[in-house]
Amino acid sequence: MTTDNRSALMDHALRLFAARGFDAVGVQEIVEAAGVTKPTLYHYFGSKSGLLDAILREHFRALIGKVEKAADYQHDITLTLQKVVEAYFDFARENGTFYRFQLALTFAPVESDGYQAVLKYHEQQFDIIERLFLLAAEDHGNMRGRHRRYAVTFMGLINNMITLWLNGHAELDKNLVYDATHQFMHGIFS
Repeated sequence: MTTDNRSALMDHALRLFAARGFDAVGVQEIVEAAGVTKPTLYHYFGSKSGLLDAILREHFRALIGKVEKAADYQHDITLTLQKVVEAYFDFARENGTFYRFQLALTFAPVESDGYQAVLKYHEQQFDIIERLFLLAAEDHGNMRGRHRRYAVTFMGLINNMITLWLNGHAELDKNLVYDATHQFMHGIFS
């Protein structure tokens, strides 16, 4: 057993989960696609849910690291938000299959394993963005008390732009970063 088997399981499972949903894919299908046996999957992950957790942990570690770095507020809210949008867009371009899958889990039934597994990562992202707006409110009095709404709206804007890209209706380029950021900022300062 090698780490190549572990990676192959994660890669094939992600593709299958993204294509058909977590609940629709069985362990046998995953191991056949990866060219390994069920005991190999159980050795590395313990279960299909353990495999899901590993996929989410690995990808979200990278995304959350990028977002935390981008959200370092240096008293320029527009520039900081632009960096956050760029971080999300860059990650989505590099990990489109994963991004589509994690968005789908957001809309899974609340009691499902998939929704429960992704929830903590979405909360971590929200906390980073909310903290950014709290810090910015110290510089911009009109933002006080609105940090939660701003965080929800901003994350929704980013995810909708990425969804448009995933479905072939937009390009995640510098123009869209600028448009998204400035459109959002217009709402804050109006």
